[in-house]
Amino acid sequence: MSLRATTVAAALCAAVAPAAPGAALSVEYTDAERAVIIGHGPWPPPWSGDASNRVSRSPAAIRFGRLLFFDPQLSATGQISCAFCHQPDRNWTDGRKLGAALAEVDRNTPTIADVRFNRWFSWDGGNDSLWSQSIRPLLDAREMGMTEKRIADLVRSNPGLSCHYQRVFGAAPGADNERVLIDIGKALAAFQETLVAGRAPFDDFRDALARGDRKAQARYPVAAQRGAKIFAGRGNCSLCHFGPNFSHGEFHEIGIPIQRKSGGVDWGRYQGIKMLRASRFNLLSAYNDDRQRADGISTRHVQLADQTFEQFRVPGLRNVARTAPYMHNGHFATLPEVVRHYSQIDNTQLHLAHVYLGGMDGLNVSPPTDTLLQPLKLSTPEIADVVAFLETLTEKRAQPLPPLPADQACATGSLSNISIKTNR
Repeated sequence: MSLRATTVAAALCAAVAPAAPGAALSVEYTDAERAVIIGHGPWPPPWSGDASNRVSRSPAAIRFGRLLFFDPQLSATGQISCAFCHQPDRNWTDGRKLGAALAEVDRNTPTIADVRFNRWFSWDGGNDSLWSQSIRPLLDAREMGMTEKRIADLVRSNPGLSCHYQRVFGAAPGADNERVLIDIGKALAAFQETLVAGRAPFDDFRDALARGDRKAQARYPVAAQRGAKIFAGRGNCSLCHFGPNFSHGEFHEIGIPIQRKSGGVDWGRYQGIKMLRASRFNLLSAYNDDRQRADGISTRHVQLADQTFEQFRVPGLRNVARTAPYMHNGHFATLPEVVRHYSQIDNTQLHLAHVYLGGMDGLNVSPPTDTLLQPLKLSTPEIADVVAFLETLTEKRAQPLPPLPADQACATGSLSNISIKTNR
């Protein structure tokens, strides 16, 4: 699976029955495999907030962002909220092959769970911060169809929105439409940063492996034990799906058709780099609230290279069993299809997208030859084992919405009565 496992990533997780109490550990791991598995934790990892967003982790901003997220007033028709596509009961996706709001779009709706750990945003990495990404659907004619002016006018004229805005940013929304828009994006980002997957069966296994507790390890499903060995060993899946979130957050060619349903070709990362460079909201702009800690060096140095054609971001795998269909265009309906694809794909269809040197990606450098492996060609039982492993990356129980931070200052005439429901 190595690079071909690049997006085994985009596809995984569900609840698997544990092995019977007292069952023997059926699989032994090499030192290298054990180190890889332990490297996928602990969960959740520490997080200190987004330096580029001055209201990151602010209780008032989280409250405001949550209310905004479920408010259909932020759409041109008054009927589409962010939760229309990012539904809480679907792990913040919509279950569709291609997302659809005011109209159908060209890509699958990615989950926003664990989004605070991302380095790049959207399938193409067209945004380098969560707050700038949060603006993108507001202005897209197919999604929420708003304009800067309409959003700013709404915030200024609505007593509840204006009150919450002032509580978060210390002043009433001013005449600068763009500044108001950016601040709305930052409040939305503050809420989304709170959406973190809960612990999964894998985490108990990983922690037991780290402390050498064989009895606790043996409670992990035997099929998942075998799947973990493939994932961490000869499959080399962790080359791209590494760390606690099971993703390095970068981009790879994934060996599936790139024709858009609406016509033309989806150029993926190449298109995203062009968008990122042209954006007046990227981390190199004046809207970055801390240029020293969030210096945008990756944004400054990312380059349009031939390798970036047809590449898409490697998604994290936590709760992947709840995010079908998979891939940037919903090409696969099930996890077994995804694993089979990466097991069979040939290295002329898939290659290393970037070489990482000093945190700079997008360099036009050929990948090391040892990364160009032959197809893995897993058997049907081995595919089932990898799927069993991936399913144990799903949290034990769905996480409720984080508590709404208390704040009665804007209760009268505010958004506090908005129902936390999807629009479907």
